[in-house]
Amino acid sequence: MPFILSLDQGTTSSRAILFDQSGTAVSTARKEFPQIFPKPGLVEHDASTIWRTQLEVARSAIEQSGCPAHEIAGIGITNQRETAVIWDRKTGEPVHHAIVWQDRRTAEFCAKLTDEGLADEIQSITGLVIDAYFSGTKIRWMLDHVPGVRDRAEAGELAFGTIDSWLIWNLTGGEYHLTDVTNASRTLLFDIQALDWSDRMLEILDIPRSLLPEVRSSSEVYTSTCPELFGTEIPIAGIAGDQHASLFGQACHEPGMAKNTYGTGCFMLMNTGSKAVKSTHRLLTTVAWQIDGITEYALEGSIFIGGAVVQWLRDQLGIIQSSEEIENLAREVDDNGGVYFVPAFAGLGAPYWDGFARGAITGLTRGSNKSHIARAALEGIAFQVHDILKAMALDSGTELRELRVDGGATGNELLMQIQADLLGVPVVRSEAAESTALGAAYLAGLATGVWESKEAIARIWAERDRFEPGPGSPAMQANLGEWRKAVERTLR
Repeated sequence: MPFILSLDQGTTSSRAILFDQSGTAVSTARKEFPQIFPKPGLVEHDASTIWRTQLEVARSAIEQSGCPAHEIAGIGITNQRETAVIWDRKTGEPVHHAIVWQDRRTAEFCAKLTDEGLADEIQSITGLVIDAYFSGTKIRWMLDHVPGVRDRAEAGELAFGTIDSWLIWNLTGGEYHLTDVTNASRTLLFDIQALDWSDRMLEILDIPRSLLPEVRSSSEVYTSTCPELFGTEIPIAGIAGDQHASLFGQACHEPGMAKNTYGTGCFMLMNTGSKAVKSTHRLLTTVAWQIDGITEYALEGSIFIGGAVVQWLRDQLGIIQSSEEIENLAREVDDNGGVYFVPAFAGLGAPYWDGFARGAITGLTRGSNKSHIARAALEGIAFQVHDILKAMALDSGTELRELRVDGGATGNELLMQIQADLLGVPVVRSEAAESTALGAAYLAGLATGVWESKEAIARIWAERDRFEPGPGSPAMQANLGEWRKAVERTLR
């Protein structure tokens, strides 16, 4: 039986999972790495640490499985998307810490671009809104603020990449500088219709083309790893940003199907097929994947703070000792007691796109307690998801029939029930807990013949749990008005 190794490089950890042909995880290895916060609103990673931890977990997953490396048919890579790295082409040394997708240092620059009236043009080219979230303004910041970087970039000495590119560079000993269409579509530099880097966006952001990687499809044999890394060469055959990989892993292969990943943030994608739907509700139009020359698109809504709000309650507020305690604490009350929690710690993403918004807890009274705050935190995640999915339905003209979900927070059954009540449609948890890593494996397996088609992959997908809207649905939906008032208080 052939195996596929999935490298899942996330915001807080590097993971590797070895899958067999049935889509079952044979072995898993994970390693956290430090988050770097130079100032409030700034988030960085040490790119060298990312590479080191990713290599360590890949080797560990192979060793745990007992599978000889030569039996691995291919590697699929999925990654935190908009995080930006620039490195020296000769030495492979990064010129600065990687600037993470959550980082807000370029918010003022983004506001300037908006004030210059560029929003519509940029959206028509890239499918994106102007926001510090995306890689392009991060690149511009490093060119302008790290000594010598602009001159070296213009001389062709440096390379830019999202994390997939950085991993491939290192996996191939610096021989290959490439990315796929999904990651390229998140940079604010990519023309999603022409499927190439946009000269106009490079002009607007003053970025030299020589920095950029070659753009390839999401499923093909690109190259192989250096033999010394795993004792043999292993084909690298699939690449997709984490949310695109999750959409694929959830078998949302048909237009109108949607998924949400509840991770550090929350990320909803709806498949729109061969049509790039322009959003009129401040959602993103993005490339879903490209396979065998066929490009499919998606609408996306991004929430910057999802499960991270639970970590904040644990680490900063101290009202729980572990993330798992949040559900029992929230169940101690029947409702939120009029308390609303808008976790705008890093601004607000779709559909508000306010980089200057800040978090707020509203409706507090003398009767409010930590259980109300815990429940309001869970509801705050679900309310944000509701807002985006309703905007998706309006943009696409397709009413949501069900929401497929994955990510760590889906283990919180109260949150899943709140979500179903708010949406008024079933929330479906799949049998495969690792949809993101599995999606990357599927893309690599399609290219190497492990799976013959998308239809074969869809037959593997199985439902584990289904949360139907319950008796609490009318009450939850009645709270939407107060939620919107709470959001308005956080906006700039």
